[in-house]
Amino acid sequence: MSEREVLELDVLFVGAGPASLAGAIHLQKLLKETGRVASVAVLEKAAEVGGHSLSGAIVDPRALLELLPDYESQNIPFESEVTEEHLYYLTAGKKFSFPFIPSAMSHHGCFVASLGKLNRWMGEYCENQGVDIFCGFSGTELLYNGDQVIGVRTGDRGINKNGEKKPQYEPGADIHAKVVILGEGTRGNLTKKLIQRHNLMEGKNPQVWAVGVKELWQMPSGTVPPGFVAHSMGFPLGHDIFGGAFLYGMQNDIWDLGLVVGLDYKNPGVDSHHELQLLKTHPWIRSILDGGELIAYGAKSLPEGGWYSIPKLTVNGAMLVGDSAGFMNGQRLKGIHLAMKSGMLAAETVMEALAENNFSEDKLADYATRVKSSWLKDELWKVRNFHQGFDRGLLGGLINAGTGLLTGGRGWGFKNRLSGEAGHTHMEKGLHNDRYKDLQFDGKYLFDKVTDVYHSATAHEEDQLPHLHVLDPQVCLTTCTEEYGNPCVKFCPADVYEMVQEGESRRLQINFSNCVHCKTCDIMDPYQIIDWVPPEGGDGPAWVNL
Repeated sequence: MSEREVLELDVLFVGAGPASLAGAIHLQKLLKETGRVASVAVLEKAAEVGGHSLSGAIVDPRALLELLPDYESQNIPFESEVTEEHLYYLTAGKKFSFPFIPSAMSHHGCFVASLGKLNRWMGEYCENQGVDIFCGFSGTELLYNGDQVIGVRTGDRGINKNGEKKPQYEPGADIHAKVVILGEGTRGNLTKKLIQRHNLMEGKNPQVWAVGVKELWQMPSGTVPPGFVAHSMGFPLGHDIFGGAFLYGMQNDIWDLGLVVGLDYKNPGVDSHHELQLLKTHPWIRSILDGGELIAYGAKSLPEGGWYSIPKLTVNGAMLVGDSAGFMNGQRLKGIHLAMKSGMLAAETVMEALAENNFSEDKLADYATRVKSSWLKDELWKVRNFHQGFDRGLLGGLINAGTGLLTGGRGWGFKNRLSGEAGHTHMEKGLHNDRYKDLQFDGKYLFDKVTDVYHSATAHEEDQLPHLHVLDPQVCLTTCTEEYGNPCVKFCPADVYEMVQEGESRRLQINFSNCVHCKTCDIMDPYQIIDWVPPEGGDGPAWVNL
């Protein structure tokens, strides 16, 4: 029987996103300033840094300026500083421009960016500072000594679809660390386990999520102005579904087109991928894309709940940063700068813990104190009730957002805290109108899911255990069919779930090799019986510029 390799570290960051990478860079700087030495590593499930990174993205440089004061001379691969911005309300056939953009939503001084490119650059910077980055290794289990987190076990390799060991089987390694910082992004599998085991959401509003789906379009030379930014509301989501569209101009004549769809809708037939295709039927978007070619596709969930949905941030031996902690400004649709700041604050706490050799919850709780006394908390506090207002529809949400701007974030202008519910609980039983009965995929501008997934460069070893676990498949064939009409077939933006008719019976087919790792199924399943876990390390999307 193969023995597990054991690696001893001082500090382990899980997930090579902006929170972990900024935290690792900042920690290395602090160590060098004080003459201390510690082993620091980042664990990343993608085959390379940035391969699973997706965002809009517009980057507020505030945290970056603190992390690297000379960042402007560092040749960071931003696409462009924002050069013009627009806010529109769309109907099915028209576009209405807002007369002004509120200062709280302005992108002046921000940068259009590819998060994948930014993370790759930060990863290289990390390694140059002495941080080890282990790509292609998924964290599958937290290691404990009593109630103290002491490390992470990585996934086994070489298990076939029947759960049997292949000839090339390799057991995962046990990575021991004095402190583990979870920056897995949204709905991370280790974060989910940590929150459940330690009841970290006690007294909090449930986290509310959205899913962002996006395409990159290569356009003719000279047709895309880098730094162009447009956001819209209205069509195709209407007044009852939270979300909106974005269009960003990138270098080399690439349009970045996407749609954010709140995962708290009522209609079980809502399909975020199809909503993006509907968006492209709008005359303005159609004209923008004329003559272009689809070159990339992806989807990713994002935390929308706000300040009151942030879990307790620390336990003995572990901390939460970035999207794993829910640090995102839903009003600005921005979280990269908040993720980076959280990683830096975690690093400062870890630095003190290393000096005292104390990694208890009491010591690591200094991280939460730092968060509460920083501009990160100030920014999120002002929008703490933003998302909850949209439970009353688009008009209600805009009214709540407006009164929040005038009252420092109070709900409806007078309530300090609005309550919230988990998004999947909003889904209504029964049949609803088919939103896509007139949608026809032409293979030129409008694409089916399989075609879009092809452009995500997603690949999984077929002969492995599926990484999407349906805890009770019988529910899918009976109760869910009767009550909701199998919404997993709709809400997955990658055509993973399929109800297959075989004679007089039906079965659920899971096309796990299509999965783009957005976690929508884990979030939005009305029965909460889908559990997303990592596939073999390195599998999944191979995004380059998303």
